[in-house]
Amino acid sequence: MNWGTPPWKIDFAAEPHPLPARADFAIVGGGFSGLAAAAWLGEVARERSVVLLEASRIGSGASGRTGGLALAEPAEGPLEGVGDVLGGYRETLERVGAAAGLELGGVYEIGRRGGRSDARIVWEDSGTLRVVKEVEGGGVDPGEILTGLARAASRSGVLLFENTRVQAVEFSSPLVVHTSAGSLAAERVLLATNAESAELSGLAECSRAKFTLAVLTEPLSAAKLADLGLGSGKGFYTADLPYLWGRPMRDDGSVMFGSGLVDLANDAELAALDVDGGVAAGLFAKLDQRVRGLHPALANVPFRLRWGGPIRFGNEWQMFFDYHPRSRHVVVLNGLGGDGVSFSVYLGRWAADVLLGRRPLPSWGKIASES
Repeated sequence: MNWGTPPWKIDFAAEPHPLPARADFAIVGGGFSGLAAAAWLGEVARERSVVLLEASRIGSGASGRTGGLALAEPAEGPLEGVGDVLGGYRETLERVGAAAGLELGGVYEIGRRGGRSDARIVWEDSGTLRVVKEVEGGGVDPGEILTGLARAASRSGVLLFENTRVQAVEFSSPLVVHTSAGSLAAERVLLATNAESAELSGLAECSRAKFTLAVLTEPLSAAKLADLGLGSGKGFYTADLPYLWGRPMRDDGSVMFGSGLVDLANDAELAALDVDGGVAAGLFAKLDQRVRGLHPALANVPFRLRWGGPIRFGNEWQMFFDYHPRSRHVVVLNGLGGDGVSFSVYLGRWAADVLLGRRPLPSWGKIASES
């Protein structure tokens, strides 16, 4: 596996512990959703025991490889009863003490039709791209958020296990989670593995894994950023296809651009993917050419990083937030696609409240019965 190197740094390593024989709650997945659920349980239910199991390192999957654009609603539009996502995102991070690097100063929606005539962004890409509107959201540092959530969970007594792959869940009473380090009995389980472990989550027939790509330029001068219309530091995404998203980095003026999806037949193809060859390398070449053609300020820009990350979509592009088809004691939170930066933390807290019996699941996010 060679997924490239993202710009984010995660400053956390789980302390070694023997796997306990039993816990009130077992959380599978050490990304935004799983860590947010763990930190929230540790904050509001300190008398309950919580174990988080991560197959690799904290943030090694989709969460640590995202571009860090936090938005107020998913791409398909508002969801019934979802509430204030960005407000809840901020409140959750602040409550558990993980809000470092949180900047929500707005994001540009850009498009090839209907753009403002006075827009600062004027790029050429299958038509002229201009700012259509500004939406709520902003750029965050995923590494800082993941680090903060992991530390918050650990401080509150959650036991975090890295390099501990969950091999199966036995749907008994209590549930039994079989891992590479042994077995754990749990009263409730949250499966928050996102792009991987579709079989475990009961999603093999109703979802598909893909791999998305991003590049980061060398630092640009303030004058070049101004010429590009990015002097404000706001991120951007296209409202129409072909899709393009990105953001300037607040520390050095480099600019991130992302686009493209590698189709994958199964999780084995995802695990074997190499960004330096095959379909991924071809898509990177196209993305490089596309970025350099956007504006004269980018014509000769070098790229200092190329990387990608796994992403899972429902077959109808829906996300999943439901009980596992085999047990109402197991909650599945998966398939957030490109909406994961803010939604995953917000829904991770919601999932924790479901595990505690304090809140019902939403009306959307159902797993198809035939799965």
